[in-house]
Amino acid sequence: MASTAPESSASAAAASAQQPASAPAPPPPFAGLTADGRFRLTPVRDNADRLAFLKAGVTPYKGDSNYIRPLDNDINNVFDPAKNRFFKHGEAERWLMQDAQGTVIGRTAAFINKKTVKDGDVPGGGMGFFECINDQAAANALFDTCRDWNAARGMEAMDGPINFGERQAFWGLLIDGFDSPAYQMNYNPPFYKNLFEKYGFREYFQQYTYGMKVHQERPKKYWERADHIFADPEYSFRHVEMDKLDAYAEDFRRIFNEAFSMHTGREMSEAAARKMMQSMKPVIVDYLMWFGYHKDRPICFFINIPDINQYFKHVNGNMNWWGKAKFFYHSRINRTVKKFIGVVFGVVPDFQAKGLEAAVIIAAHNRIAPTMKWFDIELQWIGDFNPKMMRVAENLGAEIVRTHITYRYLFDRHREFVRYPIIH
Repeated sequence: MASTAPESSASAAAASAQQPASAPAPPPPFAGLTADGRFRLTPVRDNADRLAFLKAGVTPYKGDSNYIRPLDNDINNVFDPAKNRFFKHGEAERWLMQDAQGTVIGRTAAFINKKTVKDGDVPGGGMGFFECINDQAAANALFDTCRDWNAARGMEAMDGPINFGERQAFWGLLIDGFDSPAYQMNYNPPFYKNLFEKYGFREYFQQYTYGMKVHQERPKKYWERADHIFADPEYSFRHVEMDKLDAYAEDFRRIFNEAFSMHTGREMSEAAARKMMQSMKPVIVDYLMWFGYHKDRPICFFINIPDINQYFKHVNGNMNWWGKAKFFYHSRINRTVKKFIGVVFGVVPDFQAKGLEAAVIIAAHNRIAPTMKWFDIELQWIGDFNPKMMRVAENLGAEIVRTHITYRYLFDRHREFVRYPIIH
């Protein structure tokens, strides 16, 4: 998931170089009046357009006390080929929508990840970063534009609203739990659900955020399973040490590739793992990030960070010098945040169903709870296609506090719709 003129030219040149000489170039993005003459769509091309795209993501939420503006750089980087590696095997386009008076009333983006277009039963692209007034005709025009852009590139479906990047960021439509969102979690007005479904999008899968209290009593069977593991000297558990982040990045990479690469279709590189860990360094609280080992082999992790969006809400999307000063004050001095976020949890396949899930969680609990600094935890992004992880959360006593839907739209309206497959 390109936007400025130089970005678009570079993207088009790269795409053209990869195509056979006889392959026709995809058509340019739609621009102009919609068929009914009510709206005008224009692709994002210059700095003024990029700024308007950001503002279009803020306008619908004026007066909403729960809304937290995403960081401008986070949005811009998604559409910057120099910052988003997905441009190496994909392309993206953005549009703004104006009414007859020239007021921006909506925005959207479409994108293709060429590594995943054949995942599932139908070649599919994506759309996202959708914002719109409560007008079905306006929404339809935005959806049509994304559909036509994807279809012109050989796609037969599009998922949305999703991200031109990893699933943990800007993914899914919020349909329940309209409180303050966590970092890079989509937040939207409730009426968006109606706009998507009236157009013809169907539910592909749901993803849940589970919440619980740090100090609530854990189920007895969790303690029993954990104690069984703790009694075996071949197992050990420890939290991150700040002076050894590169070593823990490598442990993370090894566990991630064993536990998730079969589902993501890719493996994490050493460089990517180190970059990820270093990027998290400013917000890492060492005893919130846990690893489990069998002898010297890393076999599980439970990665948590503070609810940093509660810091970012003070910077209004702008991490300039003043925004950074505000972030530092609230994260390092004021320290008002009492919630942490479970970013990712995993156990390598040959150690699953042995009690490691309970052991690493209880090991973390035994260190975190006595500090009396944290009161709430949210476990993010558990798909309804992953009943195993749903059971882990529910057995802990956690409850669903937020629900997002990832929709799919089939271009052939007579084609059988198939939901995302369950992981067994």
